[in-house]
Amino acid sequence: MSLIDLITGNAGNQVAADAENKFGISRNQVIALMAVAAPLVISYLRKKSQESPAEADALNNALDKDHDGSILNNPSQAAARQTEGGSILEHIFGSQKADVENQLSQSTGISVDKMGPILGMLAPLIMGYIGQQKQASGVTSGGGLGDLLGGILGNASSQVQEQQAQGSGNPITDILGSVLGSGQQGGIGNIIGSILGGGGNQQQGGLGGILGNILGGK
Repeated sequence: MSLIDLITGNAGNQVAADAENKFGISRNQVIALMAVAAPLVISYLRKKSQESPAEADALNNALDKDHDGSILNNPSQAAARQTEGGSILEHIFGSQKADVENQLSQSTGISVDKMGPILGMLAPLIMGYIGQQKQASGVTSGGGLGDLLGGILGNASSQVQEQQAQGSGNPITDILGSVLGSGQQGGIGNIIGSILGGGGNQQQGGLGGILGNILGGK
């Protein structure tokens, strides 16, 4: 399963439908948010894993213990694990969590008071996907997680480029293409830079325009 399959497949759609029912946000908005949030979370985890062996080991243990991928077979678990998801995001984003939520709120049109709870639902699904990929790749220690996470982003970028080359792109693919950027680093780097105050409006126009198209304006 690719990252695009996660977002547009049964698991992503089920969580989006549950979020729609719980928060009154359209399913398309939640799926669009996931298309931005999933690579952003994976990018942050990759950075932390590469910078700190202790963080890599902690992530490896968390994936083995709590995120084996079973949630992908029962995505309705995500709503019940919303509080847990919020704690996961607190750890991943640290002091930047509020800035991330504000930036995503501006990009998607989802009110900031609902952004945290919705991301809390999405986080266990994203972590479960990483756990599934970890098992499928045979990664057994923190030392291999940086390459695994980079591979997930790289594969998604390649799939986006292939679909766009074939003229079979769709709004979600376009969002992922904007987020992942050229070689998967450009877009993510711009988004992180914008969140941290260094990117200005560098990524806002393209990503915001794509989100506006899929969401029908804000």
